[in-house]
Amino acid sequence: MREVSPGDLVFSFRRRKIPAVGVASSYCYEAPKPDEFGTAGQNWEKVGWRVDVAYTEMSEPITPKAHIDVIRPLLPGKYSPLQQNGDGLQSVYLAAISRELADLLQQLLEGAGNPRVDTDNISQLDRSDLVHEELERQIEDQIDQSIEIESTEKQQLVKSRRGQGLFRLNVQEYEKACRISGVCDTRFLIASHIKPWRSSTNVERLDGENGLFLSPNIDSLFDRGFISFDDNGNLLVSPVLDTQVMSQLGVPAVQSLNVGRFTSGQMKYLAHHRREVFLESGRQS
Repeated sequence: MREVSPGDLVFSFRRRKIPAVGVASSYCYEAPKPDEFGTAGQNWEKVGWRVDVAYTEMSEPITPKAHIDVIRPLLPGKYSPLQQNGDGLQSVYLAAISRELADLLQQLLEGAGNPRVDTDNISQLDRSDLVHEELERQIEDQIDQSIEIESTEKQQLVKSRRGQGLFRLNVQEYEKACRISGVCDTRFLIASHIKPWRSSTNVERLDGENGLFLSPNIDSLFDRGFISFDDNGNLLVSPVLDTQVMSQLGVPAVQSLNVGRFTSGQMKYLAHHRREVFLESGRQS
């Protein structure tokens, strides 16, 4: 899910057929389990990954098994969406395929009389901020209704969501300036959670080592996973971030930038950020 980029083709496979082809219109983002899932996936977490996809239904669905002789040589060696005989794999929910296989599937669908799905004019609908806002409001309600948390701690936990209160003071013990812009007047800096507030425990939400002081533009890039840092302080830039946009938002377009050392606690949270937030992959086919 985290390798999907806007513009990627998504082939729906259901009941041994390809009934629809979609185009991803967002990157992956955290979202609550949809209500329409009902009791399905009872062992799943309440919060998972979501990608917005605009699907086009095929008037003449094709059955990959009927074309397996030409499909088989292009199947991935690992995490294949199909078995060698053309049947599906229940254990595989989403699999990456090569551009060659995607082109072949498009040709087979066109040959059956379906229109080719256009990926050039997609409307990218980034709903992640709206979903995150709703998710965090739900968490705030849970905190407010908890009888196990004292009222003063509830106030600090809610304030920490916006980088305020005790959390901001705790971050100030470790951070004195924006790691990239160098701005040191904290009035113009955001106390940003490294491990997102919505994914953190109540202890982590107030932990100063789970924070960085960042200029607003830098914070936006960091929060959305367009940049991150390795343990040695080197800036990591996602391949999906346009270099011109990167420069306009105040991130130096250089091959390497070191922002200084991190504490062991910050390294722990940065490992989570690189693993769960940072967009490592470029556009896939």
